[in-house]
Amino acid sequence: MIIRRRLTVGVGILLATLTAGLGTALPAAADEAPTKASPKVELVLDVSGSMRTRDIDGQSRMTAAKQAFNEVLDAVPEQVQLGIRTLGADYPGDDRKVGCKDTKQLYPVGPLDRTEAKTAVATLAPTGWTPIGPALLGAADDLEGGDSTRRIVLISDGEDTCGPLDPCEVARDIAARGIHLVIDTLGLVPNAKIRQQLTCIAEATGGTYTAVQHTDELSDRVTQLVDRAAEPVVTPVATEGADSCSAAPQLKAGLYTDREKLGEHRWYRVDVLPGQELRASVSVSADRAVNNDYGVLLRAVTVHGREIVRGSESGTGRTDAISSGLRYPKPEQDDTDSEDKPAAETVCLQLSNSFSAPASVKTSPGMPVELTVDVVDAPDDSADAAAFGLGRGWWLLGVLVLTGLIAGLLVGWISRWRIAVWRTN
Repeated sequence: MIIRRRLTVGVGILLATLTAGLGTALPAAADEAPTKASPKVELVLDVSGSMRTRDIDGQSRMTAAKQAFNEVLDAVPEQVQLGIRTLGADYPGDDRKVGCKDTKQLYPVGPLDRTEAKTAVATLAPTGWTPIGPALLGAADDLEGGDSTRRIVLISDGEDTCGPLDPCEVARDIAARGIHLVIDTLGLVPNAKIRQQLTCIAEATGGTYTAVQHTDELSDRVTQLVDRAAEPVVTPVATEGADSCSAAPQLKAGLYTDREKLGEHRWYRVDVLPGQELRASVSVSADRAVNNDYGVLLRAVTVHGREIVRGSESGTGRTDAISSGLRYPKPEQDDTDSEDKPAAETVCLQLSNSFSAPASVKTSPGMPVELTVDVVDAPDDSADAAAFGLGRGWWLLGVLVLTGLIAGLLVGWISRWRIAVWRTN
């Protein structure tokens, strides 16, 4: 009886000790878990006088922007800290010095109160100048602090009117700070000069330029960019393709950037083991005025020059970037000797383009290239003919040739039989 009581007391003490230990350990573990910083986004809206122009879906550019903003604000992810800055919203006069300081933060960067933000946007009216450079500097200051991802989304319908402060140089200075801030630009007017300036601003920080001419396009694109801020950021690695496969850089899975001149060929190399599948895609941005009718070709080639598979795409001047991709699944190696490590196959990736431009357009530096390389496990039962070193079109061509041969033999045999019967009769 005494032994049982002692045993019971001992078990009780042990349980109490474990419970106390767990009670102190769990909060400590929770405290040690790192908390991811909330991404920050600031929307910078052009409210200059030109935004009165009525050329977007039968309404003014300002009305279209307000409508798009309301839809964007409804869709902002909870974890995103969002702010709004304006340019050209307050000063209607002719004093350039005053007009070029006309930028202010309309809604502070932080947790979003949708009602308050919409009310602030509703009060805007097209007013003054277009100080894009000062607005970008102000937005960069608004996003300072912390180590979260940061993004500026600039929506404008015109060129900066506050030179000599070049907004493209401002963007380069922001990029040089090393704060990993990306600027995306959206142009509301399909004008070559506006496009060139907004493209330069975006590319200086690794952002994108998009031309939009409809309200739904504006809403969709801004929503997409805000959502992208909440996603993990992959920093592209700068590389330089060669003019031949033998001199090409060796790439692993990842995202790469390069530049390619008009009509140029660039080569890269990737190692693919048996049982793996190479997936590669490329986007080439037309960051300058180019002639209509162009194309991009991405080929996978052996080191001996035999084409494995290709992907191509063409355009007619309606897009700012053109993309193509390919897949190459390499079959498993026969287990002739399990001790031998399977050798990797070197696949040469050739990037070509058929862009051309008027004589007045500079060809240097080359157009921006974004190359994505991924090497994954190949399907167990691959139906892709590229696994055998042939494109899918060859199989269809073979079937058609065989069908034509059989059909020809049958027609010939029937014709000879009919002639023989006719002569007999």
